[in-house]
Amino acid sequence: MSQPEPREPGLPTIDVLEYGGKRDGVRQSSNRRLYMQLLVADVPQGASADHAARHLAGLCAKAHVAAVIYADTMSPRGIGLLTWAEDPAHFVRAVRPLFATEGLDRACVRPHYAMIGRSYSTGHEPDLEWSLLRRPIENVTKENYPWHVWYPLRRTGAFARLEPHEQGQILREHAQIGMAYGAQELAHDIRLACYGLDAEDNEFVIGLVGPELHPLSHLVQAMRKTRQTSEFIERMGPFFIGYVMHRVA
Repeated sequence: MSQPEPREPGLPTIDVLEYGGKRDGVRQSSNRRLYMQLLVADVPQGASADHAARHLAGLCAKAHVAAVIYADTMSPRGIGLLTWAEDPAHFVRAVRPLFATEGLDRACVRPHYAMIGRSYSTGHEPDLEWSLLRRPIENVTKENYPWHVWYPLRRTGAFARLEPHEQGQILREHAQIGMAYGAQELAHDIRLACYGLDAEDNEFVIGLVGPELHPLSHLVQAMRKTRQTSEFIERMGPFFIGYVMHRVA
């Protein structure tokens, strides 16, 4: 049996693992997680956003970059690019060079709409690996979910000061509403943590996906009545409303 690493007396124990529910009597744990990044860009005046989206899809396929490419519902010249990987260096080594290629080198990336986050566990997942690594990808790549809404959010410091039991009750109320929408195939979510990764110091990136846009808006509206949103959310947004144009496996 391996011995634990020695540590300096008085220092806290640091545990960076993700934990799930028990399987065969043993609590699941993993040091793997999925990163997802959203980039939003505007093509130059006079250029075709649809053409740029097709070109980007071709570049992603050629570079073996799995991706979802969006039409920006709120900007006729806007496109969105969602990519993912376990290694965040993928966004620098494989995704970043795409915007230096001819046809995209004149696109103007909107920094305020850039989002990045990592999958995380709540400690109760029955299948931890699926929840961390496969569930987010399955949700964004399903053919019958063309509408995607992405936004960051930050909670107030008051939430962190609550007792764990009270935090759990607040989060359960939030989760039960989300599960109800999912059970009726109205909306599914992608939950990513972005502590220290977001330029605006947000804490989470949320993705909502589904077959129609209205239920995604309805879910956001329903969440406003929860205690978490009404009392402990400091800010939300900006919201990116994307319609899927291309998926690259």
